[in-house]
Amino acid sequence: MPSTLVECVPNFSEGRDKAKVDAIVEAMKIPGVYLLDREMDADHNRCVITLVGERDAIQEAAIRGVGKASELIDLTKHQGAHPRMGAADVLPFIPIEGVTIEDCVAMARHVGAEIWKRYQIPVYLYEAAATTPERQGLENIRRGQFEGIRDEIATNPARKPDFGEPRVHPTAGATVVGARKFLIAYNVFLNTPDVEIAKKVAKAVRFSSGGLRFVKGAGFLVRGMAQVSMNLTDFEQTPIHRVFEYVKREAARYGVSPVSSEIVGLIPKKALEQAAEWFLQVENFDSSLILENRLAAVMSGKMAVGGLRAGVEPFIEQLAAPTATPGGGSAAAASGAMAAGLANMVASMSRGKKAYLRHEAPLSEAIARLAQLREELKAAIDADAESYNLVMKAYKAAKESSDGDAAINAALKQATSVPLGVAEHVVEVARIAEKLKPMTNPNMKSDLTTAVALAKAALTGALANVEINLESLKDEAFVTATKKKVLALKG
Repeated sequence: MPSTLVECVPNFSEGRDKAKVDAIVEAMKIPGVYLLDREMDADHNRCVITLVGERDAIQEAAIRGVGKASELIDLTKHQGAHPRMGAADVLPFIPIEGVTIEDCVAMARHVGAEIWKRYQIPVYLYEAAATTPERQGLENIRRGQFEGIRDEIATNPARKPDFGEPRVHPTAGATVVGARKFLIAYNVFLNTPDVEIAKKVAKAVRFSSGGLRFVKGAGFLVRGMAQVSMNLTDFEQTPIHRVFEYVKREAARYGVSPVSSEIVGLIPKKALEQAAEWFLQVENFDSSLILENRLAAVMSGKMAVGGLRAGVEPFIEQLAAPTATPGGGSAAAASGAMAAGLANMVASMSRGKKAYLRHEAPLSEAIARLAQLREELKAAIDADAESYNLVMKAYKAAKESSDGDAAINAALKQATSVPLGVAEHVVEVARIAEKLKPMTNPNMKSDLTTAVALAKAALTGALANVEINLESLKDEAFVTATKKKVLALKG
């Protein structure tokens, strides 16, 4: 795998002419960039391209895609259900491997400057790259679409682009570039052609009008059916199954129901695992129960077969080996994951039993949350080791680079954020374990005591790793903010 891996999901205002989309995709094919997916929608008149690649290569691919789109797409003649302001409408960068969200912000700014320089297309920055709070939301920037922005860009200071002069490209409009976490584009079709119902459901589900956090939504008429079109900006905190159930419930108020749903682009496997656990009500669900996951773990050496000792021994021996990784940070994450696992076991063995039926709801809630925390803590075992390796690479590369300090700081921030996340998670694990004591089998009290002890050990170890990285960081604002978080966690 490349040392840096970034996803880019450009949305272009063309969903009907395959030849044009082919040409845009072809323009973005450069070494180090891989096409994962392409979606065309004639009703929306929009296509979504999913690319992944190394940091430098994917920036150039994105810039070339914007240039080709500006040659082929004329917004003065464009009609479609989806809001748009540019031939290349929106261009987000998403960190995958070896990069942080801050790195993607820097990429967005570089790409934005290049788009104006090469093609005279003004650029707005959004999400994590936004220069003002108002521009974090794409819907705020795109309000009025191409025509509205064209009329106001020169006279309304709020419409001034982040890159370029206050004038749209005559046919390619303006482009929005940003950095964000993984987004799921998720649409639900209703068994009615009444688009007003879809709009009402979308209004109820989206966060901006009082609905679910991390959900954006709108209603459209697509293929003769009312469609609730949504973006899920943080599927781990607002999972896709919860969104579907919310839409289903709201639709029922108008006497309609979902007939199908669709994913535009790609979806993380974890999101589908969450949905499977929810809808199937699988007890003690863990991602390692999935055959392919177990095979991958065993074959990569992250799991062994042949008893409990065989399963844990490889990791213990890796800790004992005379190598820097895995180290204390990984061990802290593993302790936290074990704490979450123990608490989950106790809650699962009490849920559904006659003596604890009155606690059914809080037990189910605890089990669901502990499963999420366990997965995140398991992921942090490897993430901590990888972040340390990136720091070492940054120090080595600094000897040959003029911007070495910036690269070292970025790597140290990542190496700090991983154990800080572990600390935040294990505090929650300990809190849940304590709450479980009066509502679970008292014969399992020792398991919960062990869970709390493991969580506290994990907290101590994780914060020690945070603090040692802060000693080398030169970003005073970051250091100060992180120290405040550490103090709060210690309290």
